[in-house]
Amino acid sequence: MLGKLVRYLDSVVARDPAPRSRWEVLLYPGVWALFWHRVANRLFRARLFFLARAVNHLSRFLTAIDIHPGATIGRNFFIDHGFTVIGETAEIGDNVTIYQCVTLGGSNPTNGKGGKRHPTLEDNVIVGSGAQIIGPVTIGKRARIGASAVVTENVPEGATMIGVKARSTLVGAETYAKEFMPYGTPCKEPCEPAPNQRVDELEEQIEVLRAQVEALMAEREAAKSSEPACKGV
Repeated sequence: MLGKLVRYLDSVVARDPAPRSRWEVLLYPGVWALFWHRVANRLFRARLFFLARAVNHLSRFLTAIDIHPGATIGRNFFIDHGFTVIGETAEIGDNVTIYQCVTLGGSNPTNGKGGKRHPTLEDNVIVGSGAQIIGPVTIGKRARIGASAVVTENVPEGATMIGVKARSTLVGAETYAKEFMPYGTPCKEPCEPAPNQRVDELEEQIEVLRAQVEALMAEREAAKSSEPACKGV
């Protein structure tokens, strides 16, 4: 038991440069939220639903993290900071990292039955702060969800998703090969098109339109000059 705890704390230290020791990690709200979830999940699987919910509410009060007792969570799960919501049928693999203000939310079942309503995050997924992953979608292994992205469709293995609605962006192989990428997206490479690039594209379009307008005006002037002059009466 102690060995598992030490390995878990070491996995957090490997992903977060802030703590100076394992003792600091023991104060993290995400660590305590996971601990209380393990307790609530056992009660939930034993069909002690009220007690499971009671533990869940206590955990949410203490940590500002709401993990439904029914959610399935693998090894070395790390929530960096709080204000995260994880739904009942969510499934989370091993070595998954989630930053603050993330929602693993459910979709509205049209058939009136609960079923699988929440996302599945496979191993080594990283979810940036403020991201919203909605519905029974699957986020493939080593995928990265950028900050504030909204994901409503399956994400392939190793993809990096950005924007609203989230779309894939290419990440170089040297970046993909890293063991861990903080915050889910590379810091030195722009994920969105550079503002100057977009301005240049608009200016090119304006120049094309200007040339077309000038050509039409020239044709009009030429047509006027070719018309015979009106003779006086």
